[in-house]
Amino acid sequence: MVIAVISDTHLPRGRRRLPDACVDRIRAADLLLHAGDIATREVFAEIESIGPPLRAVHGNVDSAELREHLPEALTVDAEGARIAMVHDAGPSQGRLQRMRRRFPDADALVFGHSHIPLHEQTDGFQIFNPGSPTERRRQARHTMGVANASGGRVEFDLVTLD
Repeated sequence: MVIAVISDTHLPRGRRRLPDACVDRIRAADLLLHAGDIATREVFAEIESIGPPLRAVHGNVDSAELREHLPEALTVDAEGARIAMVHDAGPSQGRLQRMRRRFPDADALVFGHSHIPLHEQTDGFQIFNPGSPTERRRQARHTMGVANASGGRVEFDLVTLD
């Protein structure tokens, strides 16, 4: 199973949109995970229309209507791998261990909020932040993630979009 992973799209903003390379990878995926800060129900519907099933959590900038529609946290099964998702995983100090305690049955956690790509793992648990495909802030490039899940395992790759 191929999983596209995005976060912090912050749309709409002026003429900003998802980069074509991001949309292409989403279309080619079997599942899309969005770790929050979508912004509105309309943007959620737009992203959902790209193709694969969309699972998402709400972020801190999402509208009240979208926050009512999306959970704060969720866990999805991807070919036997359990992937938890939350927007803000808190301070970097102790994050991996803290998320391991919060999601003890998960194999991995996808999160966003910082716009800083990150992939850490220890003792069979991993955390992954795909950065942002639309708002790179202090990062050199726009990014997203692609994961491959099979046989109860998941592997994440960071994809540079510029």
